[in-house]
Amino acid sequence: MTRRKAEPGREAVTLRQREIAALVARGYTNQQIASELVITEGTAANHVQQILSRVGLRSRAELATWASQRGLVAAHNGMLSTLERLLEIETGDMGAALDAAAQALAEALGADKVDAFVYEPSTATLVARGTSDTPLGRKQHALGLHLLPVANGGRMVEVFETGAPRQCGRVDLDQDELRGIREGLGVRSDISVPLDIAGSRAGVLVAVSASHDFFSEADLRFLATVARWVGVVAHRAQLAEAAAREAMAQGRRIAAEELVTVLAHDLRNLLTPLRMRIGMMGRRARRDGHEGYVRDADEIVRTVDRLEQLVHELLDTARLEQGLFTLSTRAVDLVELLRDTVADLAPGAVEVRTQAAEVVVCADPGRLRQAIENLLSNALKVQPEGDVVIVDLAVCESWATVTVEDRGPGIPPEVLPRLFERFGSGPGSVGLGLGLYLARGIAEAHAGSLEVDSRPGRGTRFTLRLPLEPSGVAHSVLIADDDYSATGRQSD
Repeated sequence: MTRRKAEPGREAVTLRQREIAALVARGYTNQQIASELVITEGTAANHVQQILSRVGLRSRAELATWASQRGLVAAHNGMLSTLERLLEIETGDMGAALDAAAQALAEALGADKVDAFVYEPSTATLVARGTSDTPLGRKQHALGLHLLPVANGGRMVEVFETGAPRQCGRVDLDQDELRGIREGLGVRSDISVPLDIAGSRAGVLVAVSASHDFFSEADLRFLATVARWVGVVAHRAQLAEAAAREAMAQGRRIAAEELVTVLAHDLRNLLTPLRMRIGMMGRRARRDGHEGYVRDADEIVRTVDRLEQLVHELLDTARLEQGLFTLSTRAVDLVELLRDTVADLAPGAVEVRTQAAEVVVCADPGRLRQAIENLLSNALKVQPEGDVVIVDLAVCESWATVTVEDRGPGIPPEVLPRLFERFGSGPGSVGLGLGLYLARGIAEAHAGSLEVDSRPGRGTRFTLRLPLEPSGVAHSVLIADDDYSATGRQSD
């Protein structure tokens, strides 16, 4: 907008009177003005007479010319054209989107510079993510004034913290403004409003000029209105950036999974002849009486077993992702399955508790055992020496519930959200982070669920829920004080 020194200026009338003058310039009658502004026709006529008297004019024609010369008509239409430009901005990159928004506002206001400052929590700094492509905008970046630490204070920080819009026509006399803005940039007047993104205070939108008293109250109101749309542009850009990052991460995950699957297949093909050769070496050592070699061969076999288990988990992970994970279901007694699994995996280190003589579910026993072994293995790794892991089996309505509880250090809160993701192992884990991912996949394949409850220093509890076999729920026979040890025998 071009500022003129002609008198009387548009500041001679109120904001409402400027709206009415703009409508007169567009040819509106008093009746049309009343309809547009939702006032009575008499009130519209009185406003027109007051405007004519205040600016010293005699007719509506002179008022129309006066309003047009002072940009009131352009200001009335400028809001719509600015909003149209904002809505046309491509939002693939937040910086580029806010640069374009700042440029549109600088042109609409005739400002020497417009910035969209966004707060960066990690550095407690207002960062100019968008700046108009103007000489003053480029100078600001050259001086490093596009970064405003909140601790340094200044008027923009004040607007960000209070949320109160601000207008100043004599910035050079404002000792509370940063010296770099007053002297380094030579700002003489400015308007600034808070910038909200996705409903939260995110930064400040500011327009500045090198001329004194450049901006009016209408300009401040205009900036406050379009700030909401700039926030929409920024939010759309944030969503687009997040979607792009997720797509890139997903692409990397898919490539990594394909590579891991190929390597797992190849590794499995190599393990079979390796196991056969180690077996031959062990038998030869036993025949020749070399006990040391026999122990070495047995240890190598156990290592190969662990490697085979890892390969199976990698391949199972791929099957889950590709929808090729199959189940061979039948009626399974959970009580028996738990006792057998515990007895084979960790005799004496796990205590099974249940009051039911039999709990029947429709499941794949091999897969279900695999999920339970994964839960037990995790618990045993963190359980303090001398304590036992508690496995509790209960029945509630049509569900069987298995809880595995340890008294370990617990899981850090920041790890919990990704605990069941592939390769989602936490600090101190020695595995690839596939066990819990597979355990949940197995639970969900059985129409069940797997959840975790953990607090640092208070241990961890995993809860596996499975639907009971529809043809028969848990037997109602209860055994008083039925407390089973790791071997499945009733304890004293």
